[in-house]
Amino acid sequence: MTASGDDARAYALSLPGTSEEFAWGMPIFRVERRLFLTLPEDETSMAVRCPIIDRDELVVAEPGKFWIAGHEAGNPWVRVRLAALDDQDELRAIIRDSWCQAAPPHLAGGV
Repeated sequence: MTASGDDARAYALSLPGTSEEFAWGMPIFRVERRLFLTLPEDETSMAVRCPIIDRDELVVAEPGKFWIAGHEAGNPWVRVRLAALDDQDELRAIIRDSWCQAAPPHLAGGV
């Protein structure tokens, strides 16, 4: 089953404190004002928070799934091709990891 922007949206919005907005020409998701997910490229991919060292390893290991957008090269973000994800569990794990990096401790401890 291919993951979609709707799948990403539904899971992101199920996480505590998450809100959806529209900025930079795309849907974006925040947890208590901190950005953790965007749905660029007509919602065929997502950008998520990811420590730079981990991000670089992901891109090298699975370039068909992960890549770095030029303007994000110096920031802890990675792009993910939704159609390349193995299943819904992988989609949820990636979004949850990004959310945990942005969420304040009083929320992140419960997920």
